Amino acid sequence: MGLHTPLYDDHLSLNARMVPFGGWDMPLHYGSQLDEHLAVRARAGMFDVSHMRAVDVTGDGARDFLRRLLANDVARLQEQGKALYSCMLNPVGGVLDDLIVYFLGTDGYRVVVNAATADADLAWMQAQADATVHLRPRHDLAMIAVQGPAARELASRHLPAALVAPALALKPFSAASGAAVGAEGWFVARTGYTGEDGFEILLPANQASALWRALAADGVVPCGLGARDTLRLEAGMNLYGQDMDTAVTPLDSGLGWTIAWEPVDRDFIGRDALTAQRAAGTFSPFVGLLLTGRGVLRGHQPVLVRGQEAGIITSGGYGPTLERSIALARLRPGTTLDPGETCAVEIRGKPVAARRVAPPFVRQGAIRIDLD
Repeated sequence: MGLHTPLYDDHLSLNARMVPFGGWDMPLHYGSQLDEHLAVRARAGMFDVSHMRAVDVTGDGARDFLRRLLANDVARLQEQGKALYSCMLNPVGGVLDDLIVYFLGTDGYRVVVNAATADADLAWMQAQADATVHLRPRHDLAMIAVQGPAARELASRHLPAALVAPALALKPFSAASGAAVGAEGWFVARTGYTGEDGFEILLPANQASALWRALAADGVVPCGLGARDTLRLEAGMNLYGQDMDTAVTPLDSGLGWTIAWEPVDRDFIGRDALTAQRAAGTFSPFVGLLLTGRGVLRGHQPVLVRGQEAGIITSGGYGPTLERSIALARLRPGTTLDPGETCAVEIRGKPVAARRVAPPFVRQGAIRIDLD
């Protein structure tokens, strides 16, 4: 039996199909993964993401600690509530996890890490910290993501009254804390993992069920891991453990944009390895694929370029918004495959035609690639 989030009984009451994920029992879907996916694209859906781990980083050394810990630079966060996405690396540049870090002003920072890596992440962070840094895992909080074109308007109806205006005023990749307005424990971020607008809401665990039920009563559709995966794939967003892991660097995973190379004297963990890899040009092209033949793209299928095996699919599947099969793939260093150029994917031992496209495939409900 896995761990249970504060919403576990609510999932059972909705007849969710529960599956193990990262050590937790989580809903895969509540009946139709397709309907859940389309609900997010059309209006609003909600996800229990309480299995993810929020860690508050405080102390006099918090800023310098995170500047060394992460490939992106928290010094860029000058305004309270602002957030950035980063990879946390090992010394050889492999990705330990991808995460979001929020600047809490004088209260330090909040880092949100993935469920499957949470314990290892915390152990790594503790090993890098000194006495000037305090790490507080927020086991007392739950997290609900409300996503879709109507998500912010619907979710705002059920926030503590004093938090409604600050939440609706948020710009993308920013957050508002309820601590300053009497809503202790509440934290609303305009972030997500679906390619749609919306909020990710952290709140006291004992209040999560009431919020979940209120949102459902207002027409926000409960969604499981299945729809979360197809939505993020259409949005061209990486999944840890599939598209990147400790064996590959951000440069091999299409995440070079998350590395803050300047200032050059910031000595973050993994910098030397990334610098050498960039100088040698030995990183792998990370590309999007659209299947033009018949079949379904899946992880681990070989990619063929000009008839020769040249890479592998890291994430693949059917994109319900596109009604086509799509994938993210890592090619071998030195492989040339230009956008729009054709290739093939080996499906059940046979090459099936595909074409390189530039993710995202779908953002804000709109198809962003040429399907013809």
